[in-house]
Amino acid sequence: MNPRTVLITGASSGIGEAFAEVFAANGFNLVLTARREDRLHAVAARLESRFGIRAHVVRADLFDPAAPGVLWRAIAERGLTIDALVNNAGYGIPGAYTASAWPRHAALLQVMVVAVAELTHLALPGMVARGYGRIINVASLAALVPAPAGHTLYAATKAFVIKFSESLAGEVHASGVHVTALCPGFTRSEFHDVTGTRAKVSQLPSWMWLDAAAVAREGFAAVSAARAVFVVGRVNRTIALLARLLPRRALVALGRRAAPRFRRS
Repeated sequence: MNPRTVLITGASSGIGEAFAEVFAANGFNLVLTARREDRLHAVAARLESRFGIRAHVVRADLFDPAAPGVLWRAIAERGLTIDALVNNAGYGIPGAYTASAWPRHAALLQVMVVAVAELTHLALPGMVARGYGRIINVASLAALVPAPAGHTLYAATKAFVIKFSESLAGEVHASGVHVTALCPGFTRSEFHDVTGTRAKVSQLPSWMWLDAAAVAREGFAAVSAARAVFVVGRVNRTIALLARLLPRRALVALGRRAAPRFRRS
């Protein structure tokens, strides 16, 4: 049998790069996409050498509404079949909602909502027809707890990812396609450097942090087991459980007090 192939967005670092390593370790060929082509080539070369798989690099800027279609055509032109998809690309916009111009927010929605839905729409028919598919949509613990001020659209986009994945998982469960919304919490990556909140989040205790490699390993196991929504880490699962059980008013008040410690609002 030919090796299966996975498409991973935001694959140049962090959780995306970690997913590339986990899938490669499990015998998948890779299609890696992000904006930083040099970083993608470095990841591809490392994983090809280590695991003996084939890693393709297709640069794409998912801010561009045309990017998912262009990416998919580039994959087809290489004669590749996508058996698994990891929608990982994402970021946050720190600060008050009106402090950023609308085009900046529109770009975030394009990357974290529209591109996720469109790439899934492009990949799904082939997966269903072949009777096999794995889709991991990287959401966040932030979508499962009351959202504090700052990064206003971030939790909202991740809540969309969870509901979208839950619905889709139910729709395709009998077709051999598994869909998982993966919900990590604070993860060691470049995310907080990009948003300029590294100094604030560094004040959080070490036990609240996850390693990107562990997130990817648990995500791979969760989609293999057809878990529609999976929260990574015992601490985060406890937080998610408390968010369901405790009075929402109390949780919102707690979030308002805690947010200034790790968010620009």
